[in-house]
Amino acid sequence: MNRSIPDRPSRGIRALEALNFFMADMQAGIGPFVGVFLLAHGWQSGLIGTVMTLGGVAGMIAITPVGALIDATRRKRAYVIFPGICTVLASGIVLLSQAFWTVTVSQIATAIAGAAIVPAVTGITLGMVHQRGFNRQNGRNQAFNHAGNMVGAGLSGYLGWQFGFVAVFVLAAVFGIISIACVMMIPKDAIDDDVARGISESDQTHKQISGFAVLFASRPLLVLAAALALFHLGNAAMLPFYGLAVVDLQKADPASFVAITIVIAQSVMIVMSVIAMRMAERTGFWLVLLISFLALPVRGLIAAHMISKWGVIPVQVLDGVGAGLQSVAVPGLVARILDGTGRVNLGQGAVMTVQGIGAALSPVLGGWIAQSFGYPAAFMSLGALAVASTVIWVVFAGLVKRAHMQPPIVGASWQRPA
Repeated sequence: MNRSIPDRPSRGIRALEALNFFMADMQAGIGPFVGVFLLAHGWQSGLIGTVMTLGGVAGMIAITPVGALIDATRRKRAYVIFPGICTVLASGIVLLSQAFWTVTVSQIATAIAGAAIVPAVTGITLGMVHQRGFNRQNGRNQAFNHAGNMVGAGLSGYLGWQFGFVAVFVLAAVFGIISIACVMMIPKDAIDDDVARGISESDQTHKQISGFAVLFASRPLLVLAAALALFHLGNAAMLPFYGLAVVDLQKADPASFVAITIVIAQSVMIVMSVIAMRMAERTGFWLVLLISFLALPVRGLIAAHMISKWGVIPVQVLDGVGAGLQSVAVPGLVARILDGTGRVNLGQGAVMTVQGIGAALSPVLGGWIAQSFGYPAAFMSLGALAVASTVIWVVFAGLVKRAHMQPPIVGASWQRPA
């Protein structure tokens, strides 16, 4: 294969960007609406948070081994198609029964299936544009993905308000079918499977593959994982419980209000994805992630003091700032840190696992604090956790910044013949 390719090859790129747009609603299914859906069927916040946590734990356990499988496979498109089908079907189960174990199994299945989609698309992107084009293309991918989330949420809110939650599921299924068509339009030979897993482009002769221990040997990767774990411990529950607070206390329409929260955040994320892409090209990823960490304490403070239909605007604008910046900076930094190891997608999965630990514990923490002390106390507590992320990020700033400049890591446990 000729490796002197343009930074953004034309073959399959439009299909990749369309996939990122349509997979957003397919992957989420009715996930963002589960909390208010269950609240309307008599569930309380503590039990809702528990079920969401069980799903998060399942996804957390699955994502690292899935990342290793994506590194090894030469059928990366299948890791988008099959999980997408499973995600849509699992979301539909919740509509048929709201029994505890039915909902729990559905959330677990959705989380496990969804665990494969993001690292698979990341690997496909890296394999198509290589390291030199990854930051810019990933920024474009994320902008399309956030736009898809915004459109999907807006349509879901309107259809849910007009026709009920069944319409939300039908929309997710339609987006799923389109997503499968998009991924099939990406030519298989447009994906360089070696580069997609992080085999160094400068050393294609030996094709060295590092062992799993490379994840623990990379100090910048460990710093990134720790900071993200604390951030997501505070961040993950903020949106669902802010939605619960406003619906519960202000008696807003559940489907339309949740849709509004998502639309606001995703519209900001589109802009922040482009900003993050350009900032990373000029200053690197450290500053981008610092700004994302600082957004959460402010968001928690505002959420605690503005539980109203109007309060959703600043709360979700700040959510868009943090999530939009991280959607570009995290994959880009992991790909750079692990360039040359052959374990990029394993690393993406490992970082997402650590994020998942925080995100999985966040709903149960926020749910029981809200039930025991009220929603304002929950928002203040969740927002305060990002302060620890900021401290870690500032203390180890030099280490992370040097990771941008370090040569590819080589430490193979085995070598595949050329």
